[in-house]
Formats: sequence, structure tokens, C-alpha cells
Amino acid sequence: MEKLIGVDWHSVFIPTTSVLEMMVRGTLTYWFIFLYLRFFRRGTGQLNLSDLLLITMISDAAQNAMAGPYESVTEGLFLVGTLVFWDYTIDWLGYQSVLLKRIVEPEPILLVKDGQLMRQNMKREMITEDELISILRENGVDDYHNVKKCYLEGSGNISVIEKK
Repeated sequence: MEKLIGVDWHSVFIPTTSVLEMMVRGTLTYWFIFLYLRFFRRGTGQLNLSDLLLITMISDAAQNAMAGPYESVTEGLFLVGTLVFWDYTIDWLGYQSVLLKRIVEPEPILLVKDGQLMRQNMKREMITEDELISILRENGVDDYHNVKKCYLEGSGNISVIEKK
């Protein structure tokens, strides 16, 4: 009766690893990846091929560190719940605290000021002139000389204020 219709229901629902261990592993892995991406990666609000590849490879590389050798649905659900908990908690804390908001979400970076490219900021954020011009076109601006201010926001999006 244990394997009703060829399914080992015990192994489907009964964890083989401590739920607390799964939560600790998930928490440590989440925070490491969050901090790594926060301080070493800053996109321009668009996923390109290398970003997609990085995310896929990080998820594959982190899977064993995060989950260990789990097999039950219960373990997977606890792990997903841990990740969702930290994602929500970081958003909530960033909303509640100005200090944490500064840590969680970077300050906007000025890329164009009064029609002049802020090349040092662009260099620091690794945004080429061609990439910026392309992003400006996507925002309906055909020439950066017509831009009063353009920022790379903390979210990775670009905001543009045109000259009047």
C-alpha cells in the first residue's frame, strides 16, 4: 500500500533534510547572491544575452549550495518560501528605512547633463556612448544634445528629462 499507483508518497512529502537546514542554506545563498548582484552588477533595465546567461548559471551553481540533496516536494516548497520571504523582507525593509533603502537600491547616476555626456559616470557603469544613444532613442530622444538630464536609476531603468 506504500506505493499506491507507483508513487512513493512518503518520499514525495517527508523531508530527507532538516527544514531548518534548508532555510539556513536558502538564506545564506540568497544573501550572498543578492549582495554580489547588488554591488557587482548593475544593468540598464534590459536583459541582454550575457545577463540571461549569468542568471541561469548562478541558479545552477547555487542550487546544490542552497538545497543540498533534497528530494521531497516539502523541502522544495520550504526553500522557495525562504527565498520569497527574503525577497519580500528586503523590499519591505527598504520601504520602511531610508538607510536600508540606500543599501538595497543604489542612488541614481547622472549620465547626461545639459546635453553633455557624463563620461566618468558612464565609464564607471560600463555604459558605452552607443548603448546610451540606443536607450535614449527607445525613450523617444533622437539626440543626447536635447537632453537636460538623464539618469541610470537604482532599478536599472533610464529616466530622461528633455530640454524645453
